[in-house]
Amino acid sequence: MINIKELDCGIRIAMEEITHVQSVSIGIWVKAGAVDENNNVSGISHYIEHMLFKGTNDRNAKQIAEDVDKIGGQINAFTGKEATCYYIKTLTSNTETAVNILLDMFLNSKFDNKEMIKEKQVILEEIKMIEDSPEDDVHDIICELIFKGHNLENSIIGTPKSLKGIERETILKYLDEEYTRDNIVVSVSGNFNEGEICALFEDKLSALKRSKLLKGKIHSEYTPNYKVKVKDIEQTHICLGTRTFGIADDRHYALILLNNIMGGSMSSRLFQNIREEKGLAYSVYSMANSFEQEGYYNIYAGVSHNKIKDVILAIKEELVSLKENGVSEDELSTAKEQLKSSYIFSQENVNGRMFSIGKSTILLGKVYTPEEIIEGIDKVTLEDIKEVSELIYDVRNYCGVAITNQKIDLKEILLS
Repeated sequence: MINIKELDCGIRIAMEEITHVQSVSIGIWVKAGAVDENNNVSGISHYIEHMLFKGTNDRNAKQIAEDVDKIGGQINAFTGKEATCYYIKTLTSNTETAVNILLDMFLNSKFDNKEMIKEKQVILEEIKMIEDSPEDDVHDIICELIFKGHNLENSIIGTPKSLKGIERETILKYLDEEYTRDNIVVSVSGNFNEGEICALFEDKLSALKRSKLLKGKIHSEYTPNYKVKVKDIEQTHICLGTRTFGIADDRHYALILLNNIMGGSMSSRLFQNIREEKGLAYSVYSMANSFEQEGYYNIYAGVSHNKIKDVILAIKEELVSLKENGVSEDELSTAKEQLKSSYIFSQENVNGRMFSIGKSTILLGKVYTPEEIIEGIDKVTLEDIKEVSELIYDVRNYCGVAITNQKIDLKEILLS
């Protein structure tokens, strides 16, 4: 059973007790990410995430790592478009120590200037690593094009220029504005005592500012955009994508089922046609991504430079087939079983469950039970699939990105 409780200090804490395990996963979620940034501080949320591991008033970076190791714990963090999460997993017997380490980092990080300079260099190397990985780069670019003029186009990692301009005072101001009690959710899953967990967080987080000043989000009309990035690489990386809808939309389950049918598994249409039948690509797949208010669907393929037109034609064939022939009952049934299995598998560890309830609470303000999620999947009909198909089968509605070794007119190839 999942229990969401608001502490006296205003922090929400989402808890799921699992008594048959001997571990616990604890996450502190902040509803602050790339969408809350401007060009001058692009990447600041991600930078802060790094810096929280670089020392507090009581522990330096090495001592943080050693203290986590002493309790056999695992600690990490991640930054997304809309939220940042700091989390630790440990044995139930070490819960209090684990929470104290996490809270020390979260509340007492020093942001030492020397450490900040070093970590900027680390992030600059991370930026280079992404640029040297065309598959990662092409996915970042397609998201920027789909949400051009929208807060969601903002880069999570930032740029060398924006990173250079972020100083200690900038970080402290951002923390004061974004790390507020109404903007934070604690997520806990595993074997723990609810009363003890609540007590550990209640007093410690009450010193934070109570509420976040609401900012206006920039929204934009969707217009297909195209970009070709020429690099000396061995393979062309193609990404096509179009805007859809947010995570709370009633059509959410239908879209992720359709994605599974189109390119989410080895038996999917894109995989079978492009890889198995035509042999055009080793890697080809599709994804349905949802944020709080918006979402997008995208198709990726990595192909030989001389097969660009062939693979785009094959993708277009599958989109036309979707429009003209729809989806069969058998395909829908198979997709439902795959999706339910994938969801259940992800829930079989405490980290997976902590991520699930934390993300739902921070973005939706509520958590769906496993039974509700399974029911939502099972309720999807062929008519529902047909409705969401209309969002993705017209290639004229797609943005396009290619990272390749030659100049090409991607728009002309797509629309011809």
